[in-house]
Amino acid sequence: MKIVAALCLILLSSSAFAATEPKSPSPAPPTCDRECLRGMVTQVLYALVDHDTSKLPVADNLRVTEDGIEKPLAKVGLVKTVTRLRGYRQDIIDERAGQSIAAVVVEESGAPVILVVRVRVESEKISELELVATRSRAEGLSFTIDTLNAPSEEMNFVPHPSQLATRGQAIEIALHYPKGLNSAETFASVGTPFAPGTRRVENGAVMAGPDCVFSPTCKDIATQSLAIFKRLGHVTVRSIYVDERMGIVVLRLSWNVRGPGSDKLTTFELFKVYDGQIHKVEAFIRLFPPALELGGWPVTVSQP
Repeated sequence: MKIVAALCLILLSSSAFAATEPKSPSPAPPTCDRECLRGMVTQVLYALVDHDTSKLPVADNLRVTEDGIEKPLAKVGLVKTVTRLRGYRQDIIDERAGQSIAAVVVEESGAPVILVVRVRVESEKISELELVATRSRAEGLSFTIDTLNAPSEEMNFVPHPSQLATRGQAIEIALHYPKGLNSAETFASVGTPFAPGTRRVENGAVMAGPDCVFSPTCKDIATQSLAIFKRLGHVTVRSIYVDERMGIVVLRLSWNVRGPGSDKLTTFELFKVYDGQIHKVEAFIRLFPPALELGGWPVTVSQP
């Protein structure tokens, strides 16, 4: 009986300890998940159409640039000029970084505009807002707006998780692109892993791939001549964003248009990465003067 009583005492003591022992806290869910980040961009777009930004959830330290110029939210020109959203919208959502990018087509009194919106969200409030609008070929080198009716099937294919690279691997694959440009030879020369038939589309214009007619060598993106970059100079990578669910890497790039001292060709360059290869490249381009290289934001990554 003494042994039984002792065992009961031990069990009761253990139960009491378990009841009072503090539990380890569960990992906190992200303050703004995938749909929240997408919704923040949607709120920005409707604020432009409604000409009213007063309802946007913005942080006290909000920083805004419009076409590379920093300004107060109330002074953003697009708030006064956007009249309609068209059907094209390509989302890239970087949940880990709390950032979302959308390339959309809007209208200003019936005239189409390619608009890229980038938001950074902290504590469910927008802390960074970057707006880049391209209205013509003069502003973007290409402007084939009629092809931007709906986001591409290739970019919006949802890979099986087993097909996706890790975040680091996807970035490494995408960085072959600026390495190829800097080599001024071909993408094949630096081992860029393009899938057969990969296309590159810039502001709606096909610039590489089987249906490309831009140049004699442009039908194969891997072997397309990059010799012009001997004159254009080094490519700068400002920032990198990764949609890990969709297998999309975005590089914010810049290089000279016509050589040293010329305007900068700045681009949000999208790479569809799965099965260890790049399957599509889409670029949204805007020319900026050298003083506004990469849209007025600092370089945040090491250069390839």
